[in-house]
This record gives sequence, C-alpha cells and structure tokens, in this order.
Amino acid sequence: MPQPTEGHKGLIIAHVALGSNATSSSGSPEFTLREVKQAISSDSVNVLAESRFFRSPAFPADSGPDYVNAAITLETALSAEALLTHLHRVEAEFGRVREERWAARTLDLDLLDYGGTIVPDQATVERWINLQLVRQMNEAPERLILPHPRIQDRAFVLIPLADIAPSWVHPLTGQSVTELLSELPQEEKGAICPL
Repeated sequence: MPQPTEGHKGLIIAHVALGSNATSSSGSPEFTLREVKQAISSDSVNVLAESRFFRSPAFPADSGPDYVNAAITLETALSAEALLTHLHRVEAEFGRVREERWAARTLDLDLLDYGGTIVPDQATVERWINLQLVRQMNEAPERLILPHPRIQDRAFVLIPLADIAPSWVHPLTGQSVTELLSELPQEEKGAICPL
C-alpha cells in the first residue's frame, strides 16, 4: 500500500520524532511534549496525528534520565529546510541548548521523513546510515539528511511512528515500520513502555 506523501491541497506529509528528558519552562518532559503540538502548529504546519507517549532509556546507556518519546505526523507548505528551521525554533522556545551531542535535553524534534524524499542524494544518506557508532557520537551532518539516517536503528523512534503511521515505508529500503522494528533486538524494544 503506497504511503501518502501529500496532504490536503498538495501539502507535504512529514513525520517528526519528539523526545524530552529534562525539565523545560513547561515542566516535566510529559508536560513539554503535551505543549509541542500547539507550538509547532502554524499557518504553514498542521499536526494531523500524535502518537501515545513512551518511556525510553537514554541513549547511550546511562547518559541521563529516561526519555519521554512520541511522534507526530504533519502536513506542511514549508520546504524541508524551512520545516527543520521551524522545528529548531520550537526547540529553542522550550529551552533547548545544543552544546553536547546526545546530552539531556528539554526538547528534541527530529524530522524523520518529508514526503518520502531523499535529501541530498542516496549516496550521502547511505553514508550517514552506515556511519559507525563511535563516529556518530562525534559527528553530525552539516545539512539536512532525509530520511533521518538513524530512523531504522531506534526503537524509541519506530514504536511511536508505528502508532500513527503504520503504513509508512522507508524511502531507501522499501521496508515498512513493522519490518524495521522486527529487525531490532527484542531487549531494545521491550525497554520502551507506553505511559
């Protein structure tokens, strides 16, 4: 079954992962994520669906308190780059500071997919997908990469995404959310609990 890439009036369908494991001006991570929908919504961005909240261990292990994770589906008139800028602005509104890679954060918004597009090109996305973990911990792309290069590796992303977009298919691999989840260790999936 093909996945929808366009919403009403030609708007693009996008999927975003949400996470928080530090108190923001809104309060606890759960309260922060409850307020994100309103903060993201604008004349150019409409939230279509929200997943349940899930508790997930921090990554890497023992790097901080557990996260509250979720996913949302949007329709937008913004370009992928403009949407990412909008998401970063929302993170800043909730006190997000980008100082240390994979540190505790008040709000993390990751653009997972934008209408099934591959940005900037397949070879670049594959290079980031195949980057060894030790390099992932120290390197970040200087530009937008779509689909998000870690989506297939993270149960804390795939489980909420499956909650709202069960028919989503990875644009490079052609695998569904269910297929991607089946390839992850049961221990990793079992550590993620709905709230």
